[in-house]
Amino acid sequence: MKKINNIVKVFLGFSGLLLSNQLFAQQDAMFTHYMYNTLAVNSGYAGSREALTVTGLHRSQWLGIEGAPITQTLTLHTPIFRNDLGVGFSLVNDQIGPTNTTAFYADVAYRLKFKSDHKLSLGLKAGGNLRQGSLSTLKVNEQGDQSFNNVQTQFLPNFGFGAYYYTTTWYVGLSMPKLLENKFLDEKNGAKTNLASEKRHYFFIAGTVFPLSSKIKLKPTTFVKVTEGAPVEADLTATFLLYDMVSIGAMLRTGDAIGVLAGYQITNQLAVGYSFDWSYALATGKYNGGSHEIMLRYDFIFNDKEKIKSPRYF
Repeated sequence: MKKINNIVKVFLGFSGLLLSNQLFAQQDAMFTHYMYNTLAVNSGYAGSREALTVTGLHRSQWLGIEGAPITQTLTLHTPIFRNDLGVGFSLVNDQIGPTNTTAFYADVAYRLKFKSDHKLSLGLKAGGNLRQGSLSTLKVNEQGDQSFNNVQTQFLPNFGFGAYYYTTTWYVGLSMPKLLENKFLDEKNGAKTNLASEKRHYFFIAGTVFPLSSKIKLKPTTFVKVTEGAPVEADLTATFLLYDMVSIGAMLRTGDAIGVLAGYQITNQLAVGYSFDWSYALATGKYNGGSHEIMLRYDFIFNDKEKIKSPRYF
């Protein structure tokens, strides 16, 4: 094997952790701002904010390591037909070294109304992942190695479902956004080799908000991820809301990372957030500068009285 540079080593490490069917790990992209990325993991969330909502997230993971994951998510959703239905769309772009996955999914949710403000939303998700591995983009010390000239591209369709039960002050949800366990194949000379397999992910989400005083509220949330062959992973977050405008909090990702996050409600429609987390348990924690995220969310709501009457905490 010819000597290769650091980016190839990183690629091999990440590929083993994230794509190989011989090792086990969470395959879907992670976010410290998971509470703002609900539509991507639970289709029942579509339309639940009672307005057309657009949310963008950018995550740069493990800064300082060449080829480390960079992920962007864009989601939009809105209620329709007298708020009985919700529809949405999510786009996720995840780049790890020379591999890139672009996922795009459409969501539809039907809401059942119960006593007071209690609602149960049942959703379906359908779309697919476009996966591409391009070893030809790697920089090698010696040119001409045919092992690094191949480009593999494959579209993997999928669908899933989710249930989301919520009120104005708390929520709980269960979902499986990808039902099919697709295989990423490498084809050479008419023979196909299985490079990786998608695993089903089961997600549990929950959160609430309650007042500590007239000006301060506490919003604890959690995001639990279960995958066959991988340890159960949970994100636990506690955020303080000041005057319903400023948010400051901390996060713990079991067996992985700790982090801090902050946000500001610039207007009744526009919110911005930033987070930083550090992988304390992984070997990568010794060699990287942590992970950074930026969040932007816009609600197309222009009635200030309605916004105050029914604040949207989730």
